[in-house]
Amino acid sequence: MQTSENAILLTGASSGIGYALLRRLHELGNKLLVTSRSDTSLQKLQSEFADIQTFRCDLSNPTAVELLIDFCRSEFSDLNVLINNAGMQLEYQIVDAKGRAKLESEIRTNFVTPLQLIQDLLPLLAGNEPAAIVNITSALAITPKKSAPVYCATKAGLSNYSDALRYQLEATDIKLFEVIPPLVDTAMTAGRGSGKISPEQLVEEFLRGFARDKEKIYVGKAKLLRFINQFAPGIARNILKNS
Repeated sequence: MQTSENAILLTGASSGIGYALLRRLHELGNKLLVTSRSDTSLQKLQSEFADIQTFRCDLSNPTAVELLIDFCRSEFSDLNVLINNAGMQLEYQIVDAKGRAKLESEIRTNFVTPLQLIQDLLPLLAGNEPAAIVNITSALAITPKKSAPVYCATKAGLSNYSDALRYQLEATDIKLFEVIPPLVDTAMTAGRGSGKISPEQLVEEFLRGFARDKEKIYVGKAKLLRFINQFAPGIARNILKNS
């Protein structure tokens, strides 16, 4: 897949992995439509990257996602790459009654909205082939940790969905990529774990795999975890359980 001259919708572009993706993809000469929940963040991005398009969208809100889809159809109809990057990780105990209030936004942001975007934007992608869908999941899709059960479940679900959709797209020119990162040094992971990689390292590994049409791109320590889980799943579970 080419890494330049694409028309790309990138969700969650204002910080972390999304911002690193935006900066590198912009350097490579791609046309970009980026989302964030914050008008202030989008204004900052617009001032830094004058030629990008921005769209304020709370991805946990289905009505807002519909507006984003309509905008793509009317104002970004040459879309050929969708990158589902935005995500949220909440740490809480399921036995805590307060956890119920957090379920819907986390599930929608991490799982339902990527599926909604794919489903409704596939006709655009099919009309602009060669095209690609990129789903960013997590090493926690391989085996979960105790403190973030819903996040782990949504990433595992998105990973399985990616495999199944790839089968359905085999007769088309639409490619489906899954990026499986380890712990990345972002605001979401502040104060959690050690041995993190930078968002920039993740982006460079992704782009190498993207250019080679590598469908599942395991980054950094996620490669090792995949190997351990294949041959000693009990060890992999113990490594991640309390990470």
